[in-house]
Amino acid sequence: MSMLTPPGMGGKYRITGNRFPHMRRPPNRRRIVLGVVATAAVFGLAGWGTVQLVEVFTGGAGEQHASAAQKKDGACKGAGDARAARPSAPVPKPGDITVNVYNATPRGGLAKITADELERRGFRIGRVGNAEEDFDKKVEGTGVLLGSRAALDGAMKVLGTQLAGTEARTDDREGQDIDLVLGTAYSALTPKEQADKALAALTEPPRQQPSPSASATAC
Repeated sequence: MSMLTPPGMGGKYRITGNRFPHMRRPPNRRRIVLGVVATAAVFGLAGWGTVQLVEVFTGGAGEQHASAAQKKDGACKGAGDARAARPSAPVPKPGDITVNVYNATPRGGLAKITADELERRGFRIGRVGNAEEDFDKKVEGTGVLLGSRAALDGAMKVLGTQLAGTEARTDDREGQDIDLVLGTAYSALTPKEQADKALAALTEPPRQQPSPSASATAC
């Protein structure tokens, strides 16, 4: 029996040849546990660092978007409040407007015919006659409406519904009196049906302001 044969094994189990068995140490569980913990810590730190970088690069943009949304919301509310607080100037009725009709064309009697028709449509008539030298035979269009600055967005627009294509001018007068100077291109007033529709669209009350929820949706 060889000296390398473990005792008690007899001659049945012998070690032969030139290689000898290598006895490995049992695995150290403590080292394995420490390795697993260290690996988990490394991955945890890496994930936390990634989250911090994402917040750094995206957090500012999110705040800017929130601030812009708040500003936009405030601007929309301010615009709605301004529209609701701004009253619209009342448009005068034809009966509140005095029209002076002047003929600047070579056709005789045109001012009188026009004045009579305007009176039937509810306007008050003042002076009727030929135009002064500054306008006589010098108005090539349909006509000129001459009045005060205050009448520019009121009485002139009302009278303009009866006579399309006129030119509006202002002077230093006061009140709602309007001079209508008929030009060479004038032939007749706008048909009454069309003029009434235009006048109704001009004098109808303003539409009701939308609710706050509708205003917010529109913004």
